[in-house]
Amino acid sequence: MEHLLAQVRDSVEVSEAGALVPIVRSVITDERHRLAAGVKPAADADLVDAVLVRLEALGDPTLTIPPRVINATGVILHTNLGRAPWPRAARAAATAASSGYGFLELDPATGRRGRRFRAVEEHLIALTGSEDALVVTNNAAALLLAVGLAGRRGAIVVSRGELVEIGGGVRIPEVVARAGARLIEVGTTNRTRAADFEPPLGDGRARAVLRVHPSNFAMAGFTQSADLEAVAAIAHRHGAVVIDDLGSGALLDTAAFGLAHEPTPTERLTAGADVVVFSGDKLVGGPQSGLIVGRRDLVARLRRDPLARAVRPDKAILAGVAATLALYRAGRAVAEIPVWRQIACPPEDLRARAERLVAGVPPTAGIDVAVVEVASVAGGGSLPGQTLPSWGVALRVPSPDRTARALRAGPERILARIADGAVVLDLRTVQPSDDAAIARRLVADAPPPRG
Repeated sequence: MEHLLAQVRDSVEVSEAGALVPIVRSVITDERHRLAAGVKPAADADLVDAVLVRLEALGDPTLTIPPRVINATGVILHTNLGRAPWPRAARAAATAASSGYGFLELDPATGRRGRRFRAVEEHLIALTGSEDALVVTNNAAALLLAVGLAGRRGAIVVSRGELVEIGGGVRIPEVVARAGARLIEVGTTNRTRAADFEPPLGDGRARAVLRVHPSNFAMAGFTQSADLEAVAAIAHRHGAVVIDDLGSGALLDTAAFGLAHEPTPTERLTAGADVVVFSGDKLVGGPQSGLIVGRRDLVARLRRDPLARAVRPDKAILAGVAATLALYRAGRAVAEIPVWRQIACPPEDLRARAERLVAGVPPTAGIDVAVVEVASVAGGGSLPGQTLPSWGVALRVPSPDRTARALRAGPERILARIADGAVVLDLRTVQPSDDAAIARRLVADAPPPRG
């Protein structure tokens, strides 16, 4: 090993020579396996080259991040693909924040320690009308922190119809228990009235109410949910606080884009919620984060909670979230935030793109490809059951599974869906600049001509 290590050190310059040892050891281990299999010993130069190749790969950023994927599934917030693509402004802000030092927790006027990067919170206050705001790593963390307002061994009231699983196998009763609070269930699975909250609040058993918006499922039929304004009136009369988990947290009116109306943080605060929590990487369309808005005194309590430090985001995420929210305040959300640009894209524009894409595939390619009308969804647990009319291309192939698998591989990875025996590429979630890449892959992966 020392002989090979010395040769490698003569061939490459590194600032930490000790980093070479495990790489050299792994190459030697692989060579021993080859020798045990009866393979001819490799020359010293070949072993040195093997070490240098592995060393170079460690410095290649493309090998340490998930490969870029063209999302042709029609699922806008695809959880398995990282949910919301960041707007250009957020990417630039995060890059700038991570490339050097900044006044993260320093007051430039006094030169002393100050409030942690306040820009995000100021944007949230302006956008929602809240008294104060706080940002944490994700909405699950925001919910866990907010439930802590019930106090250790305190009780929190939740409708049985809202005891949901919020993703990743995490369930509301488990969140309440982990926060150290006791759960008091009221109502039934399908029907809960505001009056159901009166007994546990009136007799002092609970000092907090948790409302969970059903952002990832829908119930139909003989159902009733308690009006937030009425519940808040009961809670406030008895000195209790109301926490509202909005989940997706739209900052724009989804009904304006042909979807069902999704309640906004402003609406929930106006209706009486004291604290509202929602995601930053769903319908907000920015980096993963949990956004908390509400009463100044309650947000101050959350900020002082020791758990808040454990779930605070880093400077790059804060910068990215701030840049995303700034686009809303500037009136440029639909134009520049990918999630809203995709939601707002007119179906006729998508049809025109699909027609151009199909027309660009030469007849000699031998591909059965056609323009098809499809339906896109928000995804990510947002707007369940809601769809957007869309257009794409369908590939009629002998083996849709094999074709879909082939599209997922290669230098230009394309994730499609299979429907009605065909591979379907929904263009709503495809950037227009990627249409050419799709056309290239269709031709490159075409079956050889018969005869």
